[in-house]
Amino acid sequence: MASQDGIFKIKGTLGGVTFYKTKDGHLAREKGGIDKKRMAKDPAFKRTRENGSEFGRAGTYGKYLRSAFRPMLNNTSDKRVVSRLVKELMTITKTDTVNARGERTPVAGNFELLRGFEFNSNGLLSNTLYVPYNATIDRASGAASIELPELVPEQMISAPAGTTHFKIVAGASEVDFQAGNSLTAYTGTAEIPWNSDAMAALTLDLELTAASTLPLVLLLGVEFYQEINGVFYMLNNGSFNALAIVNLNK
Repeated sequence: MASQDGIFKIKGTLGGVTFYKTKDGHLAREKGGIDKKRMAKDPAFKRTRENGSEFGRAGTYGKYLRSAFRPMLNNTSDKRVVSRLVKELMTITKTDTVNARGERTPVAGNFELLRGFEFNSNGLLSNTLYVPYNATIDRASGAASIELPELVPEQMISAPAGTTHFKIVAGASEVDFQAGNSLTAYTGTAEIPWNSDAMAALTLDLELTAASTLPLVLLLGVEFYQEINGVFYMLNNGSFNALAIVNLNK
């Protein structure tokens, strides 16, 4: 891999060399690769096909999970959340001890490893909310809840400059990773002043299908706002909002 130098930057393929732009700048590499038909049938690439199948499945699972919580992710995510989530799901896929290589899935593996996944690397929940909380899922009743103790916002919630108010939000979903469907419930507080006044203990309750057989996922987040003339505006378009998976049950 080589970097492009000079005034004019090229995109595309020229003379067997592909020119492209990345976050690291304009790069160039020699065009190449294995013939697709050979890749699909040659026994020498069996392992490659298996890896590709599992990578594709991880990508699909990540897509369905993000779709389940799309309204929340519209306010909270970073530019690399897709690749970070796929990487985590690939790690989980490798813990599947039931299915053969190439057929392994994240849900058949240690799905619990997804707990703590942060959807915004620029605003981590672990670096935003400094109080212990209790996040529970009751599969039998379909009830999910998050309990927070009394807290002083200025002391227990790390807010970006310009914050006047915040919200505590939560979402719970039963995700069908086979069909690509989901049923999601959302809840959250009203805008709460970010100041030195104590906030009373809080419980956020969500309801899913009782005795669901699908994987259940619970998210907790903090959104930041600035009040101007009685109107609440999401601070910096949500770039510092925090959102993370705090419980799940497969």
